[in-house]
Amino acid sequence: MFIALFLVVVLLVIGAIHWYLWKRLVKDVVTTRRGRRVGTLVVVLLGVLIPVTLVGSRVLPLKQQPVLAWPGFLWLALMFYLLVTLAVLELPRLALRGWTLRRTPQPVDNSVDSSALPVDSAARPVQGVVDGPGGPVDDATGLEPARSSAEALPAAVEGRFDPSRRLLLGRSLAATAGVLSVAAVGIGTWQAKSAPVLKRVPIRLAKLPASMAGFKIALVSDIHLGPLLGRSHTERIVRIINSVDADLVAIVGDLVDGSVAELGPAAEPLQDLKARHGSFFVTGNHEYFSGYKEWIDEVNSLGVRVLRNERLDIQGIDLAGVNDVTGEDVGDGPDFAKALDGRDASRPVVLLAHQPVQAHDAAKHGVDLQLSGHTHGGQMVPFNLLVGLEAPVVAGLGTVDGTQVYVTRGAGFWGPPVRFGAPPDISIVELHGA
Repeated sequence: MFIALFLVVVLLVIGAIHWYLWKRLVKDVVTTRRGRRVGTLVVVLLGVLIPVTLVGSRVLPLKQQPVLAWPGFLWLALMFYLLVTLAVLELPRLALRGWTLRRTPQPVDNSVDSSALPVDSAARPVQGVVDGPGGPVDDATGLEPARSSAEALPAAVEGRFDPSRRLLLGRSLAATAGVLSVAAVGIGTWQAKSAPVLKRVPIRLAKLPASMAGFKIALVSDIHLGPLLGRSHTERIVRIINSVDADLVAIVGDLVDGSVAELGPAAEPLQDLKARHGSFFVTGNHEYFSGYKEWIDEVNSLGVRVLRNERLDIQGIDLAGVNDVTGEDVGDGPDFAKALDGRDASRPVVLLAHQPVQAHDAAKHGVDLQLSGHTHGGQMVPFNLLVGLEAPVVAGLGTVDGTQVYVTRGAGFWGPPVRFGAPPDISIVELHGA
């Protein structure tokens, strides 16, 4: 029942958004009947494409999904930016409303031959015409003398509104929204498919042993292997990480969007990761949608150790990892007590946890630094503003209840192959003493 209600709400929202786009991009700017019919058909088809894509990404075999994923998710991104841009442009539309309603004088033809006009419409001669407050009136009848058609014409024309101004404004705003939205999606697509940016992030830990100064953790998250990101994506990430000579590699969840049978070969390059103290992984929410038990075994088999609510010693640092909160739905949630209780409080602890929101529990257990992903940095600005309502840190370094939290934007994408204002990254966290 809940799922059915949710789907109805989603369809209503999609429908409302496409109605608004139709009004602003078709009804307000297209004047021909044929043009409006074509525009309406296009908007309806695009509106249907989104739920078809979302359903297809769940039921179609992975190899068939790109046929729907590319056009469907690109339109989803473009729809989002058209909606945002047109909504912002409602302000200048409102400000210029008076201009569109301004009366526009029209040229008047004064060459009308009054002799050719009907007798009853010509100016009738009267006696005793005097000036009144509204013009000349007959002092006998109190009525205004009849005017000729030539005299009445300018008054009738001057009372009309000029529809061309409203059309000009509508087309100008629609063109502006279209250009800005297409540019945002184009740039975002290029960024999403580009190599992740390598970020070096120095972080100070008060308890860090002097011998560990400069310890480098290569942090990557949200690789999102799936219908649009495959083996070459993993190979590029491995090459980038291996180029920095890291002490440790941390993969903090959302590796895949599909089963081991479908994406196992795409994940294989992870076995080539090189780091002095090894590579480690914690589950993200998408692992629980993709067969998490099989993926835990698969990742371990690639030489990447999965930390499941546990910790280990790395030359004076406690490295801990907890399961993602989504695992609670299947009895595999995070257990901070199991991972962190009973440790030596004089040693610094670095926690791997997929979601930044887990920092609230981490702080209660005295975690010095939490490394997370999940947010994608918002993926598409201004969506980061909504992400910030749930995540205490959207991207970069922050503090939650006294615990330092660093959030990487991730190396992949989910849904639209677009990252606008939030390019993918791999972060090299360098630890230093306070």
